[in-house]
Amino acid sequence: MSHSDTTVERVTTPPLYSRIPGNGGIWVGIFCVLVEFTLLFAVYFIAKVHNPEAFNSGPDKLLTTAGITITLFLLTSGYCMVKAIEAIRRDNKQVTLRWIIAAIVLGFGYPIVKIFEIRWNIANGIDGETGTFYTIYYYLTLNHLVHVGWALLGLFWVAIRTGFGIYSSKDYQGLEAAALFWHTTDVIWLIIFPLFYILR
Repeated sequence: MSHSDTTVERVTTPPLYSRIPGNGGIWVGIFCVLVEFTLLFAVYFIAKVHNPEAFNSGPDKLLTTAGITITLFLLTSGYCMVKAIEAIRRDNKQVTLRWIIAAIVLGFGYPIVKIFEIRWNIANGIDGETGTFYTIYYYLTLNHLVHVGWALLGLFWVAIRTGFGIYSSKDYQGLEAAALFWHTTDVIWLIIFPLFYILR
């Protein structure tokens, strides 16, 4: 009895691999930013050890409401970028653009509140020469604001590219890179906020 040979086609799935989000360039930038702020936080703690009374009383004079408002703006803006990434993965480009625009609008709440806060500080006699605590406060928070400005420019850029339909579910590294840098500024602020507005 003869048996005919049969060919069995095996269906295999491609091997799973981990992909680094964004691109190499953005991670170099994020690393540099983290090193910079690590050094600034080190200066904060060294100054606090040498000026405990100034750092205990310093937060009492700051406008805590401004710090809380900035925190809410940044967190909700970061959430919008998470939703934008989710939308582009589904190739829903219009929804992606809406989320990015929402992130930009909310992100601009930060500099607006910061300007109001600085004006309030100066009106109440708090400037960079008021004491060590406030010198570090201004230097660190304004430095962070500069990085937020760069991040907002990045969001503007990816919003324009999204509007032209450049990103898709198969290629959205640029959008992901901008989101990563935006999240980095969020994380840094979540450290800055308690150090200056809450902790004694």
